[in-house]
Amino acid sequence: MTAAMPAAPVADVVIAGAGPAGRALARACAALDLRVLLVDPRPHRPWTHTYGAWAHELPDDLPADVAAARGRGVAIGERTHELDDTYVVLDTSALQVHLTDPTVAVRRGRVVAAVPAAPGRNPAVMLDDGTSPSGRVVVDATGARQALARRGAARGLEGVRPRAEQTAFGVVVPREVAARVSGDRLLFMDWRADHGHEGWPTFLYAVPLDAERVLLEETSLARRPGLPMPELRARLRARLLAAGLTEAEIPDDPADVEKVRFPVDSPRHRSPAGVVAVGAADSLVHPASGFSLATSLRMAPRLATVLADALRGGADPVAAAKAARRVVRSPAAATVHALRRRGLETLLAMPPADVPAFFDRFFALPDVHRRAYLDAREDVTASLAAMTSLFGGLTPRLRLHLIRGTVLGARSVRTEQ
Repeated sequence: MTAAMPAAPVADVVIAGAGPAGRALARACAALDLRVLLVDPRPHRPWTHTYGAWAHELPDDLPADVAAARGRGVAIGERTHELDDTYVVLDTSALQVHLTDPTVAVRRGRVVAAVPAAPGRNPAVMLDDGTSPSGRVVVDATGARQALARRGAARGLEGVRPRAEQTAFGVVVPREVAARVSGDRLLFMDWRADHGHEGWPTFLYAVPLDAERVLLEETSLARRPGLPMPELRARLRARLLAAGLTEAEIPDDPADVEKVRFPVDSPRHRSPAGVVAVGAADSLVHPASGFSLATSLRMAPRLATVLADALRGGADPVAAAKAARRVVRSPAAATVHALRRRGLETLLAMPPADVPAFFDRFFALPDVHRRAYLDAREDVTASLAAMTSLFGGLTPRLRLHLIRGTVLGARSVRTEQ
């Protein structure tokens, strides 16, 4: 099929994907008077996932009503750790309203590829109906699908081995019911195997959604391939029954069930000329935690400013996209991301029985090191210091696994670059 040629640009910035990363950037660009076109197959569909972040990671201008609940987190491995940081669970509907700017033009359509910039031609997005709306810069915010990456180049190790995925199965229950499982605490991670299942370890994530409801979620932090949903569901059910809940108290209505599955080791986005990737489409998903929302929210205004300065300064699409890519993937950010990928491989190579002890050591780190590993995406020195501190506190057995994982991680990252 012959590709439709892009028409005259309808926007300064065309963003493919209307999830949190795409909406946040669209809003930030519109605030700087850039013409924005947001393209998505279902641009107005309600968001359903539960989003959480540490309070210090969130942008200062986030409205108070976007925070549905907050509290000091608790992590349990072989010991209980009362964390100093405040964990915030976001009101997903309020977040969507906050990030939706009515001045942003929206077009319904499924993006299938990018039309790269060329001399005298702006980049564009090709839709499944054959049309190609163009802009001076195109942004891929399509998540792990990486719809606008160069074909065949974003495969990485795909086809050789499956992606590492975070998977989870959760149910929403009344607070008084959840308290019998969580002790009315915000459980960031509870690695106790109260579900009675052997094999790859999972943890309970128990967070309030508001004053009345709590999400109880059995979570596999990372596994290649991801732990299947039926196994997670069976573990959660067994865990809740062991805590004293009855069958009638465990919801099976889809409205009270959450399923999560996403890769944590997506390959580097191979961007065509004039295209930049954000959010889960590039390297903003933390390989060891799966978090990306707070980073995308904080980065959006900075990225929009760089785009506005480049476009108003007369930069061509290729130069403007390159300037934006330096924000998303600076040399320091790329180095830290590679270090985190090695941390992921360490976890994946670890004997299952050793995982709770490993996280005991991680949550016993000084706050400065724990925060650096989770949040300092462009601070190489702080990230190395955190990893060194973690290594120093491990048993000889865990140190050996850490070294093996580091070697595996280095090979994986080199292969995907």
